[in-house]
Amino acid sequence: MTVTHMTAEMAEFTHWLGALAHRAERVGGWWAVFAERDPDGLRACLDGAELLPWDVVASLLQDVGEDPERGRRLYAAAAGAHDRRPGGATALVARRELMERELRHAEARIQELRELLRRPDPEEAARLAHDLAWTRDDHARATARIVDLTDRLDRLHATPPPGDAAAGPEPRRPRGARYAGTEDAAAEGPAPAAVPDLPAGAAAPRGARFRVRGAARTAEAPEPDTTAAAPGPDEAEEAVRAAANAVYALQRLRAQGRTGEAHVLLCEALGGPPGRLPALADALHRAGFGADWGTLLWEAASLPPDRLAAVAGALADAGRADDCEQLLRQGLARPVEELAGAVAALVAERHDREAHALLTAFLRARTPEEAARLAAVDPALLMPRLGAAARGLSPADDRALRHALRVAGVLGA
Repeated sequence: MTVTHMTAEMAEFTHWLGALAHRAERVGGWWAVFAERDPDGLRACLDGAELLPWDVVASLLQDVGEDPERGRRLYAAAAGAHDRRPGGATALVARRELMERELRHAEARIQELRELLRRPDPEEAARLAHDLAWTRDDHARATARIVDLTDRLDRLHATPPPGDAAAGPEPRRPRGARYAGTEDAAAEGPAPAAVPDLPAGAAAPRGARFRVRGAARTAEAPEPDTTAAAPGPDEAEEAVRAAANAVYALQRLRAQGRTGEAHVLLCEALGGPPGRLPALADALHRAGFGADWGTLLWEAASLPPDRLAAVAGALADAGRADDCEQLLRQGLARPVEELAGAVAALVAERHDREAHALLTAFLRARTPEEAARLAAVDPALLMPRLGAAARGLSPADDRALRHALRVAGVLGA
């Protein structure tokens, strides 16, 4: 449907989306993917001419570490107003049929790629793994959108708009389910669902999830540890050598247009010694690949707790405090149980300063009620540390946290 008038609901959502896009652009991550794949479609959505699919919005929210609740409400209102326009029902039916075709295509392609990967040509293995990761993303997004489109149709049929039967759907050219497009994906937006991970090939660690694990617990939050030893001369030289080799290989892959393999190469660095990452950051920036370092940090935000702690600690020890803060901030949009695991891992690795930074960022971005739910996961570990973080922000934050803890029954009256 061609938009001729922006409803109040769409205007409010578009205003909020513009602010989110500004923050997401600084982070990179999914924003960089969407902007590269369909810049015109993304611009149409930011201008309010089309409705950005919810899974795309949710991906951006995850990147910046923001709770999705407000955006979800604004999106639902905008989608409802969009669907009630004349021709809305037929356009939703057409969109669902398109997504069903995309889903069938993705299912067939996944099976095909799995067969090929059972007996891969060594030179093709990385490309096939990368294609499989993207195809799984297509499948996940198409599945979520089909569910959402069905729900939207059910709501719309409860109160059908006048004149809907007379309007027919405009033809759409499929572009794939993974990113925004004004011709094929703008009218749909999936119901709240798990955001698919950014595919990064078989070697990429993206998709790993924080898990709560045991760690030493004390009744009082310890002072931040500052005694971590710096890498020895041999280790430092090896880190510089490895970084130079990685950048050289990255330049060759980019020159040959092998972007998928370049991404896999970057992510493989997360599987090596964390102490080498600061040297890689320096080398990437010197070579003009600063954006790739941002992507690497975004990938690292989904590492398991012990690896996340090690990477954050290595960055902090090397004086890259901003990178460490960005890494921790990008993990904030996760369930409180997973965040508790991240804090436990940081404490176990004697990186109390970084644990404090993570909890401080959490208190800034999330509500006191959510902080109380986080504390309830492991009160002995988290309550003293949350209290210290709240006191470091302001007396008002400290009072709000204490009130939420009492209401939740975590803190005695």
